[in-house]
Amino acid sequence: MANKAPEPLSLHLAELTATQFIDIWNKFDADGNGCIEGKELEHFIRELEMARKSVDPSNASFKDRMKEFMLKFDENGDGKIEMSELAQILPTEENFLLCFRQFVGSSAEFMAAWRKYDNDRSGYIESNELKGFLSDLLKKANRHYDDKKLNEYTQTILKMFDLNGDGKLGLSEMARLLPVQENFLLKFQNFKLSAEEFEVIFNFYDKDGNGYIDEHELDALLRDLYQKHKMVVDPQSLASSKKSIMALSDGGKLFRTELEIVLCKDPSV
Repeated sequence: MANKAPEPLSLHLAELTATQFIDIWNKFDADGNGCIEGKELEHFIRELEMARKSVDPSNASFKDRMKEFMLKFDENGDGKIEMSELAQILPTEENFLLCFRQFVGSSAEFMAAWRKYDNDRSGYIESNELKGFLSDLLKKANRHYDDKKLNEYTQTILKMFDLNGDGKLGLSEMARLLPVQENFLLKFQNFKLSAEEFEVIFNFYDKDGNGYIDEHELDALLRDLYQKHKMVVDPQSLASSKKSIMALSDGGKLFRTELEIVLCKDPSV
């Protein structure tokens, strides 16, 4: 019996469900770095043209059409398409991604709201807490909403990220909704530490062994990590990452389990 052909992507639709949108995102963001770029971008634009049967009356070359496409949709001019920019090209049924970007001012705001609900610092919040988490973000941004709209947002997030139905939503997954420049977690995804590596580096900076480090110690720790992995230590980027991570802290005390969520492959908590 012949294998069943894979379901075609929904690039031709005027409005996508959240699940269709995330399927398309996962296909073209092949390396999982939070944006569609290079060859990924070329493949996406070619498939989009084919799906929408786009006809170019000027018969411009693909290179020119790609340039025009990026001028229209690449808001920050970085030559890449991020999730929130893709949401303008392929609107979801609730247009939720654009709303999310509008009401989440910064990754520090996002992390402060996350901390309230991830009580055990596991890097997950339970799906029944998600509604409260989103409500907090809306309040922080002074956005008016009704219960119906909040339920729609909650269901969209669940459809996008709770794919295995275990009732848990991961920090690193939900943070992908942030604009790339605000998603500090992307900076660390290529050098996530093992539990043993994390233990060594945390103990080095936790000199007195009290189980937490402060903002100055975090600054030194991040600089060391950047240098070790040959990343440029941009002062503005470093300050932004530090502020976002410290939003997880308890009154300026960043405990082991809180930092572990950001830097570890598999947090032990």
